[in-house]
Amino acid sequence: MTSKPIPHAHGLPPASNYSICSMAPGNFTQGLMGVNLQMDKVSSYTLWLTIVAVCLIIVIARLVQGGVSLLRHLFNLNSDHVQQAYWARNGSKAWPWLKKRLIYAPLFRKRHNRNFQMGRLNMGTLPSRFHTVLLTLYIMSNIGYCCLLNYKSCNRAAIIAELRGRTGHLAFVNMMPLMVFGGRNNILIPLLRVSFDTFNIFHRWIGRLVAVEAIAHTIAWMAGKDIADRHVNQQSTMVLAFNDNPFLSWGLASLIAMIIILIQASSAIRHLAYETFLHLHQVLAFLAFLGAGIHGHTGQLPLTNYVYVTIGLWFLERIVRWAMIAYHNFGLRSCTRVTVEALPEACRVTYQLKRPWQMRPGCHVYAHFPTLTWSLTSHPFSIAWYDTLPTTIESEKLPTTTVDLANTLPNRKNTTTITLIMSKKSGMTAKLHARALAAPSNSITIPGYIEGPYGGLESLHSYGTVLLFAGGVGITHQLSHVRDLLASYDTSTSAIQNIVLIWSVRTQDAFDWVHPWMSEILQMPHRRDVLKVLLFVTKPKHAGDVVSRSTQVKMFGGRCKPGRIVEEEFEKRKGAMAVTVCGPGAFADEVRGAVRERVEEGVVDFQEESFSW
Repeated sequence: MTSKPIPHAHGLPPASNYSICSMAPGNFTQGLMGVNLQMDKVSSYTLWLTIVAVCLIIVIARLVQGGVSLLRHLFNLNSDHVQQAYWARNGSKAWPWLKKRLIYAPLFRKRHNRNFQMGRLNMGTLPSRFHTVLLTLYIMSNIGYCCLLNYKSCNRAAIIAELRGRTGHLAFVNMMPLMVFGGRNNILIPLLRVSFDTFNIFHRWIGRLVAVEAIAHTIAWMAGKDIADRHVNQQSTMVLAFNDNPFLSWGLASLIAMIIILIQASSAIRHLAYETFLHLHQVLAFLAFLGAGIHGHTGQLPLTNYVYVTIGLWFLERIVRWAMIAYHNFGLRSCTRVTVEALPEACRVTYQLKRPWQMRPGCHVYAHFPTLTWSLTSHPFSIAWYDTLPTTIESEKLPTTTVDLANTLPNRKNTTTITLIMSKKSGMTAKLHARALAAPSNSITIPGYIEGPYGGLESLHSYGTVLLFAGGVGITHQLSHVRDLLASYDTSTSAIQNIVLIWSVRTQDAFDWVHPWMSEILQMPHRRDVLKVLLFVTKPKHAGDVVSRSTQVKMFGGRCKPGRIVEEEFEKRKGAMAVTVCGPGAFADEVRGAVRERVEEGVVDFQEESFSW
């Protein structure tokens, strides 16, 4: 492999011109000599067809789900629980069977999002059974394509050259889904209604696959080079081959970047210092793409355009993100203002945005604080509360000029405020809490901006019964759903008949996080008719503090038992039932297991909000 012109534009030269058996091994260490381009094309086309086929199957399944949900929604408007009984029963045995044993199933018995811990190190989580099936098929297909070699060739160097070409070819092909799946603005997220968290799982595994294929590509070249050197009875010239050779040098730079990413992106290292990891990861990824592009361009290799398109998409995704940030947060005269209030072990962070947003229940955003940390990284947080309010008049003077008249309240746009709850952990959240706590009023105003909203892919309006499980700060995800469902019940625009909010916290101090919003929810019209709140305090400061306020708001000491709650609510459900959860991985796994126990007995759908990356 050198930067010299390729002997033949289509790989292996015709047999009439060359005798493979008698060719020197050195001929197979450069260009496309010995590379089976036809089979490379077949493997890449098949790989793309596989990805497209899986996406089409998911789209069809989502369309069917959406159609059933729409019919259920329309037929159950203004209906009671007796009329909704039809939709509480499974229409077939096949779909519930798939949900229990594949779609909702963890890889083994129960564990899915619960982290593996080795001391203080976070060793990661297990993919679900469905994710594992897809990943296994994808990885095994790549291995299969790499094994489809001409083993009958009489020249061993030719077989190695074919392997070298196949692994490099597939590494180029896999770079595009690797980049697309890692983007927040991935167009497949709304199209397939699959969360970014799920795509991030595939992003990580395809990244590992690309790195392994690049390593195999390099080992194949090294093996061929070694055979060629021994054939002429000389010492190894492998190191000397890189002298004044941009083709090999840039390929080596790309490989080194991939190997560092492979090590650095492991869960233990990634979670130790996430902000440092993310910056280094982005720099290394760009170097890997750039090196691969120059490697392909210098050597006139096929599919080099794949790398260029991948780099272009990488830049486009970031341009879109920063354009969204600029539009929503900055204006000619003002920008987003951020108020931070220190709470027990958390901060209440309120953004007053420059321009209104269209919110959906269950959304999350990425928060940036440029003056708090040196980095430009952002962190995901569920939107706890949002309001669209008219802009206030800054003075009480009557307008005296046409300019003043134009600036009066009726002609002004509304202001959107978004509030997040940030649990104090380490890094950015710890610094934010310390600064707010040190202020005289335990409140500060600092520059900041947010990116989003993202998520909120699923509507709960077609269900008669909805169970909303929250663990700790996961309550922020569920509050918007409670508010939305109560409002839709009041206006008779949903099928909702029964809402159960279950929140598990360590101490009662966490109630201060959402006290103003819970008070507002408990004062909403018809709240007593449909809403029940169950609060679990696992480590109460005093046993006497655990007291239920009413029959609709109950408080318990000790751990929440999702299995018992799901069982009780399932027996008295009204219509189809949805169960959602947002909280620690172990808690979410308990809820998932409880849903799987009931999914074959009636219509029960499960949704999980997680940020496992």
